[in-house]
Amino acid sequence: METAFKVLGLLPWTDWAAVAVLFLGWIGYAVFAKRRSTLQPSLLDTTNHIRRHWMLQSTYREVRVVDGIVIQSLSSSPSFFASTTILIIGGLLAVLGTTEKASELVREIPFAARTSVLVFDLKIVLLLGIFVYAFFRFTWSLRQYTFGALLVGALPERDDLLAMGDAAAPIREAFAERAGRVVGLAAETFNDGLRAYYFAFAAIGWFFSPLALAVATVGVVFILYRREFRSEVLKVLQA
Repeated sequence: METAFKVLGLLPWTDWAAVAVLFLGWIGYAVFAKRRSTLQPSLLDTTNHIRRHWMLQSTYREVRVVDGIVIQSLSSSPSFFASTTILIIGGLLAVLGTTEKASELVREIPFAARTSVLVFDLKIVLLLGIFVYAFFRFTWSLRQYTFGALLVGALPERDDLLAMGDAAAPIREAFAERAGRVVGLAAETFNDGLRAYYFAFAAIGWFFSPLALAVATVGVVFILYRREFRSEVLKVLQA
């Protein structure tokens, strides 16, 4: 108990409140977006419908090389971000090893908050935790795209499906539903990683002040909402 109070005493209540705003904004928006999508289709839901239609169309193609290439192309994004995240994590760990110099450098930045080395370490650890979470989401997304490619590869030949006549319709629908869902889950997991990047930028505001962290969090939530529910690309996809 005493240790807990010591940890809480490291920062003023304004800093803890700002950190709470960050995590409440992050988790709260994720819950809100999931529930809101049941009433108003989000960008992710709209593209999931397209993915299902894509998988259904693949059952009618004789050669499915294009489908494999598309899945490989989609998986390149989480692969790139996972590699980039590893570099960021390494850089943050390096900063932890030279905290005093890094803290002095931050103090030279205009409007940056003057804090102790220990508090500076906590801010770095916060960023480190966010990017570790992002790394796990990106790598899991990459694996899920691999599962989607396996499903496409395991699909019966087009001629075999045509020979089955009307009996092939349930097989086509079941495949489209399952494969589209797997690829959709990969996209959803990748989206979680991207959100982590957005909120990492908000967390950088903590180096300036708790107010900057709170304001940046609100700004990130607003940007995410606009892009997922009010963007021009969503209107085009729905049209």
